[in-house]
Amino acid sequence: MKMTVIGGGNVGTLIAAEMANLGHIVTVYTSNPKRWKRKISVFDANDRLLMTGNLSDVTNCMEKAVKDAQIVWITFPSQLFGRLSEQLFPYVSNGQKIGIIPGSGGAEFAFQKLLEKGCILFGLQRVHSIARVKNYGESVYMLGRKSKLYVGTIPHKESGKISEELENLFNISCDPLPNYLSVTLTPSNPILHTTRLYAMFRDYTDTTVYGKKFLFYEEWDLLSSEMLIACDKELQNLCSVIPLDLSAVQSLRAYYESDNPYAMTKKISSITAFQGIESPMISYHGGWIPDFSSRYFTADFSFGLKIIKDIADLFDVLIPNIDTVWNWYNRIAPKDASKAFHLTLNQRQFLNLYFK
Repeated sequence: MKMTVIGGGNVGTLIAAEMANLGHIVTVYTSNPKRWKRKISVFDANDRLLMTGNLSDVTNCMEKAVKDAQIVWITFPSQLFGRLSEQLFPYVSNGQKIGIIPGSGGAEFAFQKLLEKGCILFGLQRVHSIARVKNYGESVYMLGRKSKLYVGTIPHKESGKISEELENLFNISCDPLPNYLSVTLTPSNPILHTTRLYAMFRDYTDTTVYGKKFLFYEEWDLLSSEMLIACDKELQNLCSVIPLDLSAVQSLRAYYESDNPYAMTKKISSITAFQGIESPMISYHGGWIPDFSSRYFTADFSFGLKIIKDIADLFDVLIPNIDTVWNWYNRIAPKDASKAFHLTLNQRQFLNLYFK
């Protein structure tokens, strides 16, 4: 198949290499095509070569990248979805498959014009594998590969076909979800990252400078777990109120097999694939401060937690802990928060989107 991967970061590099290794015709769309090699290598955590893939093309021309591609994989951060949708619109066509990896971030709202043009939208609840770029445009690590995938689609009638296709492409069992909202409300980064950032930086002011750069997962603490569990419970309550089958929105307590803060802290801080991942921070006056330009902030708050908050407001569900985390972000990063997702649909319009 002819495929395009939009985004040359961790996951985009890995998918491009995997698909090319299978013999598909793969183009990468990136703002830095000159920094890319045509041969991409994939390594495991011990630097053992797992596979290589030869790309067909690397380009910064959207028309060249997207036109006639059977699958367009989007690995851009969610705060860029709106602008990307406008860029894609002239070149996509009826029946073209647009895959969002991972599929959260309000893709069904941002890419509405593409759906109206006849495109098929699909999104995975979580990435198929944790990935870390080794050398930009040349090599990538594949870590923590999932044993099972779950996909949501719009229109929903395409979910069976898409799940079979993904199962063959990734060689991982893949089940269709009851609706795309089961992807949007998955409490991965929108809950996991935001509650951790709140716990770390809740006392931050313009004069705060930290003496070290924190490890995001290895130094996970009880307060992070307490807030995560509280927000996770509120999300599950929201799922119980919405008149759709959201049984596939798995609680983080179930996902990490940890029902209390102590167990959660031990679990998350010891996950091998998470080792060495630093918090989004930048150097400042001999110390460190939060990097508010990181997608951990700009995507996971503004187009993650904010989506959950707006949906809860739409269905009149109380979410005091989620509100606390969002209001904190709104206070410390008001300019970015002002650009956040805003739900404009009424309940009927909202539900109809997932019945397509």
